[in-house]
Amino acid sequence: MAEAIRLGRMTDTMEEGFLADLTIKVGDKIKSGDTLAEVETDKATLPLESYFTGIILHVAAKKGDTLKIGDLIAIIGKEGEDFGALLNGNPEKKEIAPSTSKKQETIKAEVATQTSEISKHLPNSVIDRIKASPLARTMAKQRGIDLSKVHGTGEDGRITKRDLESISCVSTTVPAQGFIGKETSRDVRVSQMRKTIAKRLTESKNGAPHFYLTMDINMDNAVSVRTQLNSLLPSKVSFNDIVIKAVALALRQNPNVNCSWLGDTIRYYDHIHIGMAVAVEDGLLVPVIKFADGKTVQQISIEAKALAEKAIAKKLLPPEMEGNTFTISNLGMFGVEEFTAIINPPDACILAIGAIRQEPSVVNGEIKVASKMKVTLSCDHRVVDGATGAKFLQSLKSGLENVVSILL
Repeated sequence: MAEAIRLGRMTDTMEEGFLADLTIKVGDKIKSGDTLAEVETDKATLPLESYFTGIILHVAAKKGDTLKIGDLIAIIGKEGEDFGALLNGNPEKKEIAPSTSKKQETIKAEVATQTSEISKHLPNSVIDRIKASPLARTMAKQRGIDLSKVHGTGEDGRITKRDLESISCVSTTVPAQGFIGKETSRDVRVSQMRKTIAKRLTESKNGAPHFYLTMDINMDNAVSVRTQLNSLLPSKVSFNDIVIKAVALALRQNPNVNCSWLGDTIRYYDHIHIGMAVAVEDGLLVPVIKFADGKTVQQISIEAKALAEKAIAKKLLPPEMEGNTFTISNLGMFGVEEFTAIINPPDACILAIGAIRQEPSVVNGEIKVASKMKVTLSCDHRVVDGATGAKFLQSLKSGLENVVSILL
């Protein structure tokens, strides 16, 4: 019996997929588990595998198509088998180029009519070529003057030598070479990832009433301890690894921040899963460090590096991007000192991390150079209040300024 191969939901938030590659054609023999296509989803490019064994009888999609969940990709069955019923149940998309072409012709005709009407009301000096005396043209070329921007006072608007001499802003002693630029642009297909980022963050920003809390943290101890750790450990620890551990412990102390707004209920999580935003070519992915409060900084470091590498290579699996209860976005490595981040649903908060900077600071009545870092907490005011967010930041500040306490 012939079977329809349709696009299924490959991630929890997927609504459509882009066929980055399609490796099958009519007549191919396929076994269950064979890869049929590479599908770009909202989170990663994933292989589409066949659940059936047989011969490809019909291919309904092509490389480069954007398909909705349930759209037909191909039909598989026995050689010579009738599959018309499957096509009738999900007819192929009809070619729309002819209608598009007619629409384009209509638009062209309308534009031509409008242009004709407008031209009736324009002066001849605009419609015709620029009128200028030979001497005026030579002077304009030498001085780099755009004749189309010069008002001619001669007969029928002709530009004369006198008109050019009246332009005092152009030097008469230093010839200027005119520059003619060309306007260009390019349109790039919006990836499934970028579409999802746009949709989810717009919903988050418009749906969740954001407010922001910023705090300065002294990182002198963290800088010193990190240097010592990296001289002893085989795997280097980053400041971001230390921040993840400190955030996890601050959430343990402030569980009312580790939550989600669900409409009729608020869900408070007993576990702590930290999402870490990773910049990739098409946008942003958020792999998740699960049970971060129970892991050492070195364990977090090893896991974070592995997940970041998979994110950049677009090899993350859906379970590695799900379950976050709190998110961290760090732009400090790019030199950004302070910023605000949009909450990553379903979290109630996201923490923006800035760069560590050197600046004068008063320590025990003396001015010294200190390592400072700004952090900004974005909160969903429906569930987290200002005092709740402030207490969380106080716990985070205490942990990072006394960093040995979070490493024990």
